[in-house]
Amino acid sequence: MTSRPAFLDVRQSARQRRWIEKLTPAQANIALDMAQTHGIEEIIARVMAARGVTAGEAAGFLDPTIKALMPDPSVITGLNEAAERIARAVTDGERVAIFGDYDVDGAASSALLSRYLAHFGIAADIYIPDRIFEGYGPNPAAMAKLAENADLIVTVDCGTNSAAAFETVSGTDIVVLDHHQVGGPLPDVVSVVNPNRDDDMSGLTYLCAAGVVFMTLVDVSRQLRSAGRRDLPDLMALLDLVALATVCDVVPLVGLNRAFVVKGLAVARRQTNAGLAALASVARIGEPLAPFHFGFVLGPRINAGGRIGDAALGARLLTADDQDGARALAGELDALNAQRQAIEVQMVEEARAEAERELQSANPPSVIVTASHDWHPGIAGLIASRLKEALRKPAFAIAFDANGIGTGSGRSIAGFDMGRMVRAAVEAGILEKGGGHAMAAGLTVRTEKLGELRAFFEDKASEAVGRLIENDALEIDGALSASGVTAALIDKLARAGPFGAGHPEPVFALPRHQIAHVKPVGNGHLKLGLRGMGPGTLDAIAFRVRDEPLGKMLAENAGRSLHLAGTVSINHWNGRQIPQLRVIDAAIPDR
Repeated sequence: MTSRPAFLDVRQSARQRRWIEKLTPAQANIALDMAQTHGIEEIIARVMAARGVTAGEAAGFLDPTIKALMPDPSVITGLNEAAERIARAVTDGERVAIFGDYDVDGAASSALLSRYLAHFGIAADIYIPDRIFEGYGPNPAAMAKLAENADLIVTVDCGTNSAAAFETVSGTDIVVLDHHQVGGPLPDVVSVVNPNRDDDMSGLTYLCAAGVVFMTLVDVSRQLRSAGRRDLPDLMALLDLVALATVCDVVPLVGLNRAFVVKGLAVARRQTNAGLAALASVARIGEPLAPFHFGFVLGPRINAGGRIGDAALGARLLTADDQDGARALAGELDALNAQRQAIEVQMVEEARAEAERELQSANPPSVIVTASHDWHPGIAGLIASRLKEALRKPAFAIAFDANGIGTGSGRSIAGFDMGRMVRAAVEAGILEKGGGHAMAAGLTVRTEKLGELRAFFEDKASEAVGRLIENDALEIDGALSASGVTAALIDKLARAGPFGAGHPEPVFALPRHQIAHVKPVGNGHLKLGLRGMGPGTLDAIAFRVRDEPLGKMLAENAGRSLHLAGTVSINHWNGRQIPQLRVIDAAIPDR
């Protein structure tokens, strides 16, 4: 990667990164072919080509559809058996219980299945475990309780690694719909549907749980239709839940996932889901919903219940049909989110101080592991995410209870499989339990094992992480001027989206732009005005940087010119559409 010439000759930015052009010479030729063959505007063609889209794929890429991108659901191992069992429950009017995870994907998956069954008059019980007292996934006590009043239990976004919890259940069938990596033998149940099974050849490992549930329900409908049923739900009308989960679970926005998000956003904008509409209202979203709103506005509020409140609030919100009830749930989640933010600020400060002490030691770690007996376990994942963003290394945050049992979450950097490392630690007997996927993982560890865990992670990760950090560079899609960042340009770029994990948002450089003004706003943010060669200034915002090297460079160079890099978007304000740059890096030009 870093063998490419430095873009604008930036070899060391404020964030200690080299800037390089994202588009390779071969991709530049593909972009030219797209533009000439399909009449696609050059800037869109360049963005698409730089993300691996070929000229032959271009037309379909700009209009992703479920029909074109979703394979026959039966390609997923065990899906036909799972769909047959759920279809039988519908036909026979059986009692069904749903066991879901406490995050957005779990809540959305639970709501998706619940709404499907409700269409046939089946009022499924939804059980979401308490993050603190029950931990992740099915547990024997909860499963036994559900089995008392259910003919079928379906676990969503969990269950693959819960064989022991299922052994206590007799007389009730169990179906698992999951996407997490496998650790150990699969449960002996009716079916385990998980594209990450070793024997699954579907190639759909990038799906979140809601995507797996959706594909399963497509097959349920197919089986019911074959049996003569015609009163089937409109699955396409439930894609808002799939899109929400896909964005919030940070799975790659490639292939079928892109179609899920594009079509699901169209459904969400119609506000047919009372819970989502109420949450958007309480969050004061006054513009068309976008992936940003799912990931950074609605998602955190739904997660707040599982982090510091009632874990079932999110699922109840997404299944609510009564507008007054939905508004009450949305208000409760909004209040919990505000509490979560206040707790997070203090915890992040403590974790950041601990991490920086470790990084200043003689042997700085490749994997950041922070821990405390004073932290709230529901916020651990957010701390890990903040540390990973700031320090650009895989990071864990662990909250220990009075008994010395630590519940932790980790977030990884691109290219390093954190889930695999955590499973290896479980197999080595260092962790009580743990699992996840490449970019995120959870674990449980005893205090006396913390030092051994740090050493194990270092042994497993140092070489790979060191190589990734050494080759880390900011890839630039192209150069723009302040006057060139217009609403029309941003609309054109949106055609190559939606952007997110696996399909990154385009990053543009603004060479030698003057910092016309800069002022602190909000919680550590900086608001700027940028002036290029043309008239007027461009609004810009840099999030959570005030005390970072990037923030200091921006503040100290007010009135001077810098190379700036960031993403472009529309800021909807008082009925106006204002183009803006979200600054993610800066560099001092060669004087």
